[in-house]
Amino acid sequence: MDSTIVLFLAQDGVTNGAIYALLALSLVLVFTITRVIFIPQGEFVAYGALTLAAFERGVFPMTAWFTVALGLAAFAADVIRDPAARRPRRLAKALAGDIGAPAALLLATWVAVPLKLGPLAEVPLTLAMLALLGPFLYRLVFQPLAEASVLVLLIAAVGVHLAMVGLGLLVFGAEGFRTAPLTAAMFEVGPALVSGQSLWVLGVTGGLIAALWAFFEHTLTGKALRATAVNRLGARLVGIPTTAAGRIAFALAALIGALSGVLIAPVTTVFYDTGFLTGLKGFVAAIIGGLVSYPLGAAAAILVGLVEAFASFWASTFKEVIVFTIIIPVLLWRSLRSTHVEDEE
Repeated sequence: MDSTIVLFLAQDGVTNGAIYALLALSLVLVFTITRVIFIPQGEFVAYGALTLAAFERGVFPMTAWFTVALGLAAFAADVIRDPAARRPRRLAKALAGDIGAPAALLLATWVAVPLKLGPLAEVPLTLAMLALLGPFLYRLVFQPLAEASVLVLLIAAVGVHLAMVGLGLLVFGAEGFRTAPLTAAMFEVGPALVSGQSLWVLGVTGGLIAALWAFFEHTLTGKALRATAVNRLGARLVGIPTTAAGRIAFALAALIGALSGVLIAPVTTVFYDTGFLTGLKGFVAAIIGGLVSYPLGAAAAILVGLVEAFASFWASTFKEVIVFTIIIPVLLWRSLRSTHVEDEE
């Protein structure tokens, strides 16, 4: 292995690691606020990539209809469960958010598909559709279980994952797709060539991490989310609506997942079930960070990407095994450091 191969593998590893960092951040965000281990995160990656691919091919993405259906279901569930939701003011607000917004996106998609407006219009439409799916899923599945144990929430998350995988096969088919790269530029850095697409991935990842930092540090909503993550009961006692915090967390996670799909679609063929493995690698990074640390999760994601890249060169058949093996010593180390408490009968 010479220096050129090392630089190429390092570039590939850092680029993939940046994607895993986004997924790890979103997993930590959702878990700290709602205690949900968000297994379906990978499906948002696949849905984002395949929705954009449908736009590029001039095919109407069925994700738009899925968003409308979930919006109607979430609206109906809220009206049935909560009598306060039937008040005229709240009802009008719910109609606008749950039905009006998805319907507007459906209409915009209907207009945009035959025109083939390009990434500047198609990427925002894709992200908007999938960002709405996050809070709809939270309201339908996880909000009624908000006080349940982490195990129950995990089982619910696995059920959502399986449902979304099956729906992805129904909606997108078994065929995989790629999208056109955001840029075809290539840059020489010493003996290695750096693709413009890799720079896009790194730039978007860095920008999004900075935006999330500013959001949590300098906005009232971000501080409310942090308070909910630190102490859910205490946040509720001081008037922070923890239900709304959960919806915002799921919206951000869905947006990050969809954006990750948009970024990886030009460099790898995405199938309806591709997101599961991608999401698991982000989950490995989040676990290394303890599901609580954003910086440690992001650093671990870069490590996962580098291990995957070099493992694909030395032992491509076992690269997935090698990547997931990283988690074993971390779990053992955390287990030895933690204080075990016996449950009382």
